[in-house]
Amino acid sequence: MQIDGAGRQQRGHVLLIAGDAAVRRRAVQVAPSANLAALGVLPASALLNSQIPTDTTYLDGARDPNTVLMRLRTAAATPGPLLVYLSGRLTLDRRGHRLHLALAGTTASTVRYTALPWDWLGTELGARSAGPTTVVLDLVADKSAWPVLQEYGCLPAPPTAEVYGVVVPPAFAGGADRVSSYTHHWIDQLRRSPTRPADLQLHAFAVGAAALPPGTLVLPATRELSAPAAQEQQVQVPDPRPHIHALAAGGRHHEAATLAQAWEQYVLQTHGYSSPEATHWAEIRADLARMAGNYRSATQLWINAGRTRLEHQPPDAPEVLAAAAGALYCWTQLKDQAEARDAGPELVRLLRALPSLEPRLLRLTQQRLEVLEGSRA
Repeated sequence: MQIDGAGRQQRGHVLLIAGDAAVRRRAVQVAPSANLAALGVLPASALLNSQIPTDTTYLDGARDPNTVLMRLRTAAATPGPLLVYLSGRLTLDRRGHRLHLALAGTTASTVRYTALPWDWLGTELGARSAGPTTVVLDLVADKSAWPVLQEYGCLPAPPTAEVYGVVVPPAFAGGADRVSSYTHHWIDQLRRSPTRPADLQLHAFAVGAAALPPGTLVLPATRELSAPAAQEQQVQVPDPRPHIHALAAGGRHHEAATLAQAWEQYVLQTHGYSSPEATHWAEIRADLARMAGNYRSATQLWINAGRTRLEHQPPDAPEVLAAAAGALYCWTQLKDQAEARDAGPELVRLLRALPSLEPRLLRLTQQRLEVLEGSRA
């Protein structure tokens, strides 16, 4: 039995909150209920990284923000370690200009009454007097919230808590109603590791392994993953991806690309050219090229990755759609008309192979390519 400084028995708490699902053009971007169901299979000790007695609270389908607040307040009062997981859709109260976590039934006109104000999270967790606090986020920002996040450059969070997670931009087309990629890899690493990794390690692995859409807000940012303490933990993982992304985020693009190519060659020799591992490293190189401003290379690498994934995965798989989104974004950034014209036909063929893709994207791509072809003359 563990006793805290006030003589109370230490007890942990895991609070799992599923907000409203994020849906775009009838395609599910994040399914919070599926994420909570997957997390519920894991023992509380694995989620909390502690063997002390732990209470677990699942909050799925809540419609009243005050109900969520009461659960949050109860969890924050625990004398031991606390883990809060939130998944769902971030939205904005346009009148008050405040971020909210949309709950079941939240609409644009009812945000102030049916969604959880984001600053309530900071208020409740910031008042904790004992025990470490960890917050894990798997969110999608809607069209009203995304500009605010871009303005902030981050998501406001309690300064006393360790915060890990991702916020996906609203343009992401999404996939089926399943566990989202970030949470899936977070869980997968917990299951596969012989000893429970630190939360920073889980986060670094999930970010590196998940096929995140371009522009995704990562918390903490990749540059923060290069801090000395994080580097020690990365060595304990033998995973080079966080270090590679930290190099790129710090402007050391050549070093990042060289290291990524070396690891890609190792993966090719170990797993084969058409393996998922090899495809993933091609996607890493694509994102590194994007970060370096080499949109020509990034476009081609994303197209190749999308075609390879289509050979082994259904066209509505999140990884396939993410590769197509990466290719399309990078292609739109090409300023050289000849480069854009050369890559355009392959991109169009890839987009045509994705029936769940928003039709407008294919139409706009074809129109731009027609303009580029016309300019040749």
